[in-house]
Amino acid sequence: MVPGNNTQISEFILLGFSKDPELQPLIFGLFLSMYLITVFGNLLIILAIISDSHLHTPMYFFLSNLSFVDICFISTTIPKMLLNIITQTKVITYEDCLTQMYFFLLFVQLDNFLLTVMSYDRLIAICHPLHYTVIMNPVLCGLLVLISWLIGALNSLLQSLLALRLSFCTILEIPHFFCEFKEVIQLACSNTFLNNVMMYFAVGLFGGGPFTGICYSYSKIVSSIHGISSAQGKYKAFSTCASHLSVVSLFYCTGLGVYLSSAATHGSHSSATASVMYTVVTPMLNPFIYSLRNKDIKRSLRRFFGMAAIKGPIVLGLRKCQLLQHSKH
Repeated sequence: MVPGNNTQISEFILLGFSKDPELQPLIFGLFLSMYLITVFGNLLIILAIISDSHLHTPMYFFLSNLSFVDICFISTTIPKMLLNIITQTKVITYEDCLTQMYFFLLFVQLDNFLLTVMSYDRLIAICHPLHYTVIMNPVLCGLLVLISWLIGALNSLLQSLLALRLSFCTILEIPHFFCEFKEVIQLACSNTFLNNVMMYFAVGLFGGGPFTGICYSYSKIVSSIHGISSAQGKYKAFSTCASHLSVVSLFYCTGLGVYLSSAATHGSHSSATASVMYTVVTPMLNPFIYSLRNKDIKRSLRRFFGMAAIKGPIVLGLRKCQLLQHSKH
C-alpha cells in the first residue's frame, strides 16, 4: 500500500486512552483483570456445558459457541494493548493492524449472528414446544453455526481486501486502543467512497437484519407468553429466555451507544472509552448473566466444582498409597 508521498506504510500509532504515563499501570491492571475474568468466566461456561449431559441441548450448544466467540473477540484487541503498555510503545505494524481488523469484524459479526440464532431457538422452544426437538435437530444447529462463520469470514475478508487498496499520507495516529475499522478508513488520503458504501451496507444487512430478526422473535415470544393462562407457566416460559434477552439488550445498547458517541465526537478519545462497553464489558458480563440467572448453569457449575473437590483428595490419597507401596518394596 503506497501513500501520497510514495513511501511504504509500515505501522500505525495507537493513541489508546491516555498519554499520562502515571495512568498506564492503572489501565494495565484494570484491563488485565477484565481480560482474565472474561476468559476464565467463558471457559467455565463451556466446561460446565461439556461436562453436563443435561446441557447437551441446542440452547446450550449455541451458548457454548457464544462463550468461545467472546473469548476470541476480547483476545483480538486486549493482549496487544497490554503488550504496548508493557513495552511502552504505541506502535502496531500495518500487517498486524489489518489482521486485527479482520478478526475484530469476524467475531463481532459472529456475536451478532449467534444472538440471532439463540433468539430463534427460544422462539421455537416457547411457540412450538411439541415440535422443538424435530425442528432444532443437531444438523440444523450445526448448519446455523457454520453459516454464521462463513458469512462472517467472507464479509470480514471483503472489508479487509477493500482496505488494502487505500493509501495513507502522514497522519497515522489512530485515536483508539485497537485498529478500529472506521478509524483506519478515516486516516486514508485516497478515495474511500467504496469502503464507506460497503461498510454501511454490511452494517445495515448483517447488523440491522439480525436485530430485526431478534425483535420479531421476541414479539412472537411475548405474544405466546400472554396466551398462557397460569402465572407459573408465564414465569417459566419467560425465565428460559431472560438471560438471552439481557445479553441482547447489553450488546445492542452498548453498540448503539458507541456508534452515536463516535458520530458525535469524530474520532476523539471518548469514542475509544465508549467502545470498551461492547468490546470488553459485554463479553465479561455474559458469563455472570448466564450463571446468575440460569438455574441449569448454576447447578452444572456446582456439580463441576464439587467433582473437582472430590477428585482432588482421591487422587492425592492414591498417590500416597503408591508411594507407601514403593517404599515397602
